[in-house]
Amino acid sequence: MFPLNAWYVVARPDEIGSDKPLGRRICNQPIAFFRNSEGVIGAVEDFCPHRGVPLSLGFVRDGNLVCGYHGLAMGCNGRTVSMPGQRVKGFPPIRSYPVAERYGFVWLWPGDAALAREEDIPVPAWHGRSDWAVGGGLFNIRCDYRLLIDNLMDLTHETYVHSSSIGQKEIDEAPVATRVVDGLVVTERYMEKIKAPPFWQMAMESNGMDKTATVDRWQICRFQPPSNVLIDVGVALEGHGGFEAPVDKKASAIVVDYITPETDGSCWYFWGMARHFKADDAALTEAIRNGQHVIFSEDLEMLERQQQNLQAWPERGLLKLNIDGGGVQARRIIDELIARERAAAAS
Repeated sequence: MFPLNAWYVVARPDEIGSDKPLGRRICNQPIAFFRNSEGVIGAVEDFCPHRGVPLSLGFVRDGNLVCGYHGLAMGCNGRTVSMPGQRVKGFPPIRSYPVAERYGFVWLWPGDAALAREEDIPVPAWHGRSDWAVGGGLFNIRCDYRLLIDNLMDLTHETYVHSSSIGQKEIDEAPVATRVVDGLVVTERYMEKIKAPPFWQMAMESNGMDKTATVDRWQICRFQPPSNVLIDVGVALEGHGGFEAPVDKKASAIVVDYITPETDGSCWYFWGMARHFKADDAALTEAIRNGQHVIFSEDLEMLERQQQNLQAWPERGLLKLNIDGGGVQARRIIDELIARERAAAAS
Protein backbone atom coordinates (compact mmCIF):
# COMPACT_ATOMS: atom_id res chain seq x y z
CA MET A 1 0.00 0.00 0.00
CA PHE A 2 2.99 2.32 0.26
CA PRO A 3 6.44 2.69 -1.30
CA LEU A 4 9.28 1.62 0.99
CA ASN A 5 12.25 3.00 -0.92
CA ALA A 6 11.58 6.58 0.10
CA TRP A 7 12.27 9.06 2.90
CA TYR A 8 9.45 9.58 5.40
CA VAL A 9 9.19 12.04 8.28
CA VAL A 10 8.96 9.97 11.47
CA ALA A 11 9.49 12.40 14.35
CA ARG A 12 10.45 15.86 15.43
CA PRO A 13 14.00 16.00 16.85
CA ASP A 14 12.81 16.86 20.35
CA GLU A 15 10.77 13.65 20.49
CA ILE A 16 13.96 11.59 20.59
CA GLY A 17 15.98 12.17 23.74
CA SER A 18 19.26 10.85 25.09
CA ASP A 19 17.73 8.84 27.94
CA LYS A 20 14.54 7.23 26.62
CA PRO A 21 13.86 5.61 23.22
CA LEU A 22 10.86 6.43 21.06
CA GLY A 23 8.82 3.54 19.71
CA ARG A 24 6.90 4.23 16.51
CA ARG A 25 5.41 2.00 13.81
CA ILE A 26 6.37 3.13 10.31
CA CYS A 27 5.00 1.42 7.18
CA ASN A 28 3.88 -1.54 9.31
CA GLN A 29 7.36 -1.87 10.82
CA PRO A 30 7.86 -1.35 14.59
CA ILE A 31 10.98 0.77 15.10
CA ALA A 32 12.84 2.10 18.15
CA PHE A 33 14.60 5.46 17.87
CA PHE A 34 17.31 6.72 20.23
CA ARG A 35 20.36 8.98 20.38
CA ASN A 36 23.91 7.74 20.93
CA SER A 37 26.60 9.51 22.97
CA GLU A 38 27.29 11.94 20.10
CA GLY A 39 23.61 12.82 19.76
CA VAL A 40 23.27 10.90 16.49
CA ILE A 41 19.91 9.19 16.05
CA GLY A 42 19.77 5.45 15.60
CA ALA A 43 16.77 3.49 14.33
CA VAL A 44 16.49 -0.27 14.89
CA GLU A 45 13.82 -2.93 14.88
CA ASP A 46 11.74 -2.63 18.03
CA PHE A 47 12.59 -6.23 18.89
CA CYS A 48 15.09 -7.51 21.43
CA PRO A 49 16.95 -10.52 19.97
CA HIS A 50 17.03 -12.16 23.40
CA ARG A 51 13.33 -12.60 24.24
CA GLY A 52 11.55 -10.52 21.64
CA VAL A 53 10.24 -7.70 23.83
CA PRO A 54 10.06 -4.16 22.41
CA LEU A 55 13.34 -2.33 22.85
CA SER A 56 11.37 0.92 23.10
CA LEU A 57 10.33 -0.18 26.61
CA GLY A 58 13.95 0.18 27.72
CA PHE A 59 16.28 3.15 28.20
CA VAL A 60 19.45 4.69 26.82
CA ARG A 61 22.75 4.34 28.73
CA ASP A 62 26.20 5.39 27.52
CA GLY A 63 24.74 5.95 24.05
CA ASN A 64 23.36 2.40 23.73
CA LEU A 65 19.76 1.24 23.74
CA VAL A 66 19.25 -1.03 26.75
CA CYS A 67 16.42 -3.56 26.83
CA GLY A 68 14.18 -3.03 29.84
CA TYR A 69 13.68 -6.79 30.35
CA HIS A 70 17.17 -8.26 30.90
CA GLY A 71 19.56 -5.39 30.18
CA LEU A 72 20.81 -6.32 26.70
CA ALA A 73 22.51 -3.24 25.21
CA MET A 74 22.21 -2.42 21.52
CA GLY A 75 24.15 0.01 19.30
CA CYS A 76 22.84 2.17 16.47
CA ASN A 77 23.96 -0.47 13.96
CA GLY A 78 21.65 -3.11 15.46
CA ARG A 79 24.51 -5.12 16.99
CA THR A 80 24.41 -6.30 20.59
CA VAL A 81 27.09 -4.55 22.65
CA SER A 82 26.71 -6.22 26.04
CA MET A 83 24.43 -7.97 28.52
CA PRO A 84 25.06 -8.48 32.26
CA GLY A 85 26.88 -11.77 32.89
CA GLN A 86 26.48 -13.01 29.31
CA ARG A 87 28.59 -13.40 26.19
CA VAL A 88 26.42 -11.84 23.54
CA LYS A 89 28.67 -9.99 21.09
CA GLY A 90 28.27 -12.86 18.65
CA PHE A 91 24.52 -12.33 18.47
CA PRO A 92 23.33 -11.72 14.90
CA PRO A 93 22.34 -8.06 14.49
CA ILE A 94 18.78 -6.93 14.24
CA ARG A 95 17.80 -4.63 11.42
CA SER A 96 18.89 -1.00 11.54
CA TYR A 97 17.49 1.71 9.28
CA PRO A 98 18.92 4.74 7.47
CA VAL A 99 17.84 7.79 9.45
CA ALA A 100 18.61 11.50 9.03
CA GLU A 101 17.91 14.64 11.01
CA ARG A 102 17.24 17.41 8.52
CA TYR A 103 15.14 20.56 8.08
CA GLY A 104 13.51 20.34 11.49
CA PHE A 105 12.42 16.70 11.22
CA VAL A 106 13.73 13.15 11.58
CA TRP A 107 13.50 11.15 8.35
CA LEU A 108 13.58 7.36 7.91
CA TRP A 109 14.14 5.13 4.88
CA PRO A 110 12.15 1.90 5.56
CA GLY A 111 13.19 0.09 2.37
CA ASP A 112 16.47 -1.16 0.90
CA ALA A 113 19.19 0.63 2.86
CA ALA A 114 21.60 0.43 -0.06
CA LEU A 115 19.37 2.78 -2.05
CA ALA A 116 19.08 5.50 0.60
CA ARG A 117 20.71 8.86 -0.18
CA GLU A 118 20.25 11.74 2.23
CA GLU A 119 20.62 14.25 -0.59
CA ASP A 120 17.27 13.01 -1.94
CA ILE A 121 15.43 14.44 1.08
CA PRO A 122 13.53 17.45 -0.34
CA VAL A 123 14.78 20.85 0.81
CA PRO A 124 11.85 23.03 1.94
CA ALA A 125 11.52 26.59 0.62
CA TRP A 126 11.87 28.10 4.10
CA HIS A 127 15.10 26.30 5.01
CA GLY A 128 17.79 28.73 6.10
CA ARG A 129 15.50 31.75 5.62
CA SER A 130 15.31 34.12 8.59
CA ASP A 131 12.30 35.88 7.04
CA TRP A 132 10.18 32.74 7.45
CA ALA A 133 8.68 31.29 10.65
CA VAL A 134 7.48 27.70 11.12
CA GLY A 135 5.21 26.08 13.70
CA GLY A 136 3.19 22.89 13.78
CA GLY A 137 2.18 19.65 15.48
CA LEU A 138 1.46 15.94 15.07
CA PHE A 139 -1.70 13.84 14.78
CA ASN A 140 -2.06 10.07 14.65
CA ILE A 141 -5.04 9.42 12.38
CA ARG A 142 -6.85 6.11 12.00
CA CYS A 143 -7.16 6.23 8.23
CA ASP A 144 -5.28 5.11 5.12
CA TYR A 145 -2.62 7.74 4.44
CA ARG A 146 -3.94 8.11 0.89
CA LEU A 147 -7.26 9.44 2.19
CA LEU A 148 -5.38 12.28 3.85
CA ILE A 149 -3.53 13.00 0.59
CA ASP A 150 -6.92 13.09 -1.19
CA ASN A 151 -8.17 15.51 1.46
CA LEU A 152 -5.23 17.89 1.06
CA MET A 153 -5.14 17.81 -2.74
CA ASP A 154 -8.82 18.81 -2.94
CA LEU A 155 -9.58 21.77 -0.68
CA THR A 156 -13.22 22.02 -1.74
CA HIS A 157 -14.10 20.49 1.62
CA GLU A 158 -12.97 23.68 3.37
CA THR A 159 -16.33 25.29 2.55
CA TYR A 160 -18.10 22.63 4.61
CA VAL A 161 -15.68 21.14 7.15
CA HIS A 162 -13.96 24.44 8.01
CA SER A 163 -16.80 26.90 7.50
CA SER A 164 -15.92 28.98 10.58
CA SER A 165 -12.22 29.48 9.82
CA ILE A 166 -10.86 29.10 6.28
CA GLY A 167 -13.93 27.99 4.33
CA GLN A 168 -16.03 30.21 2.07
CA LYS A 169 -18.48 29.68 -0.78
CA GLU A 170 -16.05 31.14 -3.35
CA ILE A 171 -13.93 27.97 -3.01
CA ASP A 172 -16.79 25.98 -4.50
CA GLU A 173 -17.26 28.48 -7.29
CA ALA A 174 -13.63 28.84 -8.39
CA PRO A 175 -12.39 26.45 -11.10
CA VAL A 176 -9.64 24.02 -10.19
CA ALA A 177 -6.83 22.80 -12.47
CA THR A 178 -4.45 19.86 -11.99
CA ARG A 179 -1.19 19.13 -13.78
CA VAL A 180 1.86 16.90 -13.30
CA VAL A 181 5.22 18.67 -13.47
CA ASP A 182 8.56 16.86 -13.03
CA GLY A 183 6.99 14.10 -10.95
CA LEU A 184 5.01 16.51 -8.76
CA VAL A 185 1.23 16.88 -8.85
CA VAL A 186 0.04 20.50 -8.74
CA THR A 187 -3.58 21.48 -8.13
CA GLU A 188 -4.39 25.19 -8.29
CA ARG A 189 -7.36 27.36 -7.40
CA TYR A 190 -7.51 31.17 -7.56
CA MET A 191 -10.27 33.44 -6.23
CA GLU A 192 -10.44 37.12 -7.12
CA LYS A 193 -12.20 40.11 -5.53
CA ILE A 194 -13.49 38.34 -2.44
CA LYS A 195 -13.59 38.93 1.31
CA ALA A 196 -11.10 36.93 3.35
CA PRO A 197 -12.44 34.25 5.73
CA PRO A 198 -11.78 34.60 9.51
CA PHE A 199 -8.39 32.88 9.62
CA TRP A 200 -7.00 35.04 6.83
CA GLN A 201 -8.52 38.18 8.28
CA MET A 202 -6.46 37.49 11.39
CA ALA A 203 -3.35 37.00 9.25
CA MET A 204 -3.99 40.21 7.33
CA GLU A 205 -4.41 42.22 10.50
CA SER A 206 -1.20 40.70 11.89
CA ASN A 207 0.64 41.90 8.79
CA GLY A 208 -0.68 45.45 9.13
CA MET A 209 -3.38 45.14 6.48
CA ASP A 210 -7.04 46.11 6.59
CA LYS A 211 -8.78 42.81 7.32
CA THR A 212 -12.02 44.03 5.71
CA ALA A 213 -10.35 44.85 2.38
CA THR A 214 -11.20 43.00 -0.81
CA VAL A 215 -8.55 40.40 -1.64
CA ASP A 216 -7.38 37.87 -4.19
CA ARG A 217 -6.87 34.38 -2.71
CA TRP A 218 -4.91 31.35 -3.88
CA GLN A 219 -4.47 27.66 -3.04
CA ILE A 220 -1.66 25.81 -4.82
CA CYS A 221 -1.36 22.19 -3.63
CA ARG A 222 1.85 20.30 -4.47
CA PHE A 223 2.11 16.56 -3.92
CA GLN A 224 5.69 15.34 -3.40
CA PRO A 225 6.14 11.55 -3.56
CA PRO A 226 5.87 9.41 -1.61
CA SER A 227 3.26 11.16 0.56
CA ASN A 228 3.92 14.83 1.31
CA VAL A 229 1.73 17.78 0.38
CA LEU A 230 2.93 21.39 0.53
CA ILE A 231 0.28 24.03 -0.11
CA ASP A 232 0.95 27.66 -1.05
CA VAL A 233 -1.90 29.64 0.49
CA GLY A 234 -2.64 33.28 1.09
CA VAL A 235 -4.50 36.45 0.31
CA ALA A 236 -3.32 39.70 -1.27
CA LEU A 237 -4.98 43.07 -1.51
CA GLU A 238 -6.99 43.22 -4.70
CA GLY A 239 -5.08 44.35 -7.75
CA HIS A 240 -1.55 43.84 -6.40
CA GLY A 241 -0.68 40.64 -8.25
CA GLY A 242 -2.21 37.92 -6.07
CA PHE A 243 0.38 35.23 -5.40
CA GLU A 244 3.09 37.51 -6.83
CA ALA A 245 2.11 40.54 -4.71
CA PRO A 246 4.75 42.34 -2.60
CA VAL A 247 5.19 41.02 0.94
CA ASP A 248 3.58 44.09 2.50
CA LYS A 249 0.45 43.66 0.35
CA LYS A 250 -0.29 40.05 1.23
CA ALA A 251 -0.40 37.41 3.95
CA SER A 252 1.06 34.21 2.57
CA ALA A 253 2.30 30.87 3.85
CA ILE A 254 3.01 27.26 3.00
CA VAL A 255 0.86 24.66 4.74
CA VAL A 256 3.23 21.83 5.65
CA ASP A 257 1.79 18.30 5.42
CA TYR A 258 4.25 15.45 5.95
CA ILE A 259 2.26 12.22 5.94
CA THR A 260 3.76 8.87 6.94
CA PRO A 261 1.95 5.50 6.87
CA GLU A 262 1.80 3.78 10.24
CA THR A 263 -0.25 0.74 9.21
CA ASP A 264 -2.58 -0.08 6.31
CA GLY A 265 -5.29 1.87 8.11
CA SER A 266 -3.50 4.58 10.07
CA CYS A 267 -0.92 7.30 9.54
CA TRP A 268 1.23 9.91 11.22
CA TYR A 269 0.41 13.48 10.20
CA PHE A 270 3.11 16.09 10.80
CA TRP A 271 1.36 19.37 10.08
CA GLY A 272 2.35 22.99 10.27
CA MET A 273 2.60 26.34 8.56
CA ALA A 274 5.64 28.19 7.28
CA ARG A 275 4.72 31.84 6.91
CA HIS A 276 6.46 34.65 5.07
CA PHE A 277 5.41 37.60 7.22
CA LYS A 278 6.15 38.74 10.80
CA ALA A 279 8.67 35.92 11.14
CA ASP A 280 10.02 37.27 14.44
CA ASP A 281 6.61 37.32 16.15
CA ALA A 282 6.62 34.23 18.40
CA ALA A 283 3.15 34.99 19.74
CA LEU A 284 1.77 35.01 16.19
CA THR A 285 3.47 31.68 15.47
CA GLU A 286 1.75 30.16 18.49
CA ALA A 287 -1.61 31.71 17.60
CA ILE A 288 -1.42 30.29 14.08
CA ARG A 289 -0.35 26.90 15.41
CA ASN A 290 -3.34 26.84 17.76
CA GLY A 291 -5.63 27.91 14.92
CA GLN A 292 -4.28 25.18 12.66
CA HIS A 293 -4.75 22.62 15.42
CA VAL A 294 -8.44 23.49 15.58
CA ILE A 295 -8.79 23.46 11.79
CA PHE A 296 -7.05 20.13 11.26
CA SER A 297 -8.90 18.58 14.21
CA GLU A 298 -12.10 19.19 12.26
CA ASP A 299 -10.84 16.76 9.59
CA LEU A 300 -10.14 13.89 11.98
CA GLU A 301 -13.63 12.49 12.49
CA MET A 302 -14.43 12.88 8.79
CA LEU A 303 -11.33 10.92 7.73
CA GLU A 304 -11.66 8.20 10.36
CA ARG A 305 -15.35 7.65 9.65
CA GLN A 306 -14.57 7.60 5.93
CA GLN A 307 -12.00 4.85 6.61
CA GLN A 308 -14.59 2.86 8.56
CA ASN A 309 -17.11 3.15 5.74
CA LEU A 310 -14.63 2.09 3.08
CA GLN A 311 -13.63 -0.93 5.16
CA ALA A 312 -17.29 -1.87 5.72
CA TRP A 313 -18.14 -1.61 2.00
CA PRO A 314 -14.95 -2.50 0.13
CA GLU A 315 -16.87 -3.43 -3.01
CA ARG A 316 -18.42 0.01 -3.41
CA GLY A 317 -17.05 2.16 -6.23
CA LEU A 318 -16.48 5.87 -5.65
CA LEU A 319 -17.31 8.73 -7.98
CA LYS A 320 -14.42 10.72 -9.43
CA LEU A 321 -15.01 14.37 -10.30
CA ASN A 322 -12.76 17.10 -11.67
CA ILE A 323 -12.01 18.27 -8.13
CA ASP A 324 -10.51 14.83 -7.42
CA GLY A 325 -7.79 15.21 -10.07
CA GLY A 326 -5.00 15.96 -7.61
CA GLY A 327 -5.68 12.90 -5.48
CA VAL A 328 -6.13 10.67 -8.53
CA GLN A 329 -2.79 11.74 -10.01
CA ALA A 330 -1.05 11.39 -6.65
CA ARG A 331 -2.33 7.84 -6.28
CA ARG A 332 -1.21 7.04 -9.81
CA ILE A 333 2.35 8.08 -8.92
CA ILE A 334 2.22 6.08 -5.68
CA ASP A 335 1.03 3.00 -7.56
CA GLU A 336 3.84 3.40 -10.09
CA LEU A 337 6.45 3.60 -7.32
CA ILE A 338 5.07 0.46 -5.68
CA ALA A 339 4.96 -1.40 -9.01
CA ARG A 340 8.59 -0.52 -9.73
CA GLU A 341 9.66 -1.76 -6.30
CA ARG A 342 7.84 -5.06 -6.80
CA ALA A 343 9.33 -5.52 -10.26
CA ALA A 344 12.84 -4.87 -8.94
CA ALA A 345 12.31 -7.32 -6.05
CA ALA A 346 11.11 -10.00 -8.47
CA SER A 347 14.00 -9.63 -10.89
